Amino acid sequence: MATVWFVGAGPGDPDLITVKGRALLERAGAILYAGSLVDRAAMRYAPPGCEIRDSRDMTLEAINAWLIAAAARCDTVVRLQTGDPGLYGALTEMSRALDAAGVAWKVVPGVSSALAAAAAAGETLTLPELTQTVILTRVAGRTPMPPREDLAALAAHGTTLCIFLSITLLHEVQAALRAAGWAEDAPVLVVHKASWPGEEKIVRGTLADIKKKCQAEKIASQAMIIASPALGARERDGVARSRLYDPAFGHRYRRVAVPGGAT
Repeated sequence: MATVWFVGAGPGDPDLITVKGRALLERAGAILYAGSLVDRAAMRYAPPGCEIRDSRDMTLEAINAWLIAAAARCDTVVRLQTGDPGLYGALTEMSRALDAAGVAWKVVPGVSSALAAAAAAGETLTLPELTQTVILTRVAGRTPMPPREDLAALAAHGTTLCIFLSITLLHEVQAALRAAGWAEDAPVLVVHKASWPGEEKIVRGTLADIKKKCQAEKIASQAMIIASPALGARERDGVARSRLYDPAFGHRYRRVAVPGGAT
């Protein structure tokens, strides 16, 4: 039975696709990839004779029609999407069309650019006793945001914010963080094309100066914005230690001696 696989290509580096995703590309009869965001180098895994199409100029209706037609010809069809298919993609719209056409489909997750950006900068998104929550969000552009998800309201939690699709609206990000009470010297990280070989840019700044620094680097697309109290923690003293690896913290895999000889 033919199956359409929605595969997360990861953040950009072709080597960051999952093993399962690569295996599907290697046996695919047809691949539809998001060329505006997915490096064509990922097509090196496609077998000879595989039908390959770039979707950058296609509407949703054209994409759905292509996938359905490909599934009539091939057992394995791959829709290769940037990052993870469940984040800021059209998975629901495409899968509904496949359901209506009686075409089987499955999803293979991918590495998000939020994680790749943190990795590129050597940062952690969570830190004991400081922030244990990560919010993945964006600011409103041509796609509106639900009123309850206003960035200032989310930023008021003071936790880690990974802000997608918003680099051209960085001034609005700054305004929202200020409205939420973030200090002017709060650290902000911007990573352009995280993991893309030869194209990645890492910009570190503060709420006050991050926009000017990004302008100086001519970053205007494909960038992840991270605002977090955890940024720069390795250069700070007094950061709380993870209890999981604390000698005094016992669990079922590590017994801890206590006074009196008990464990």
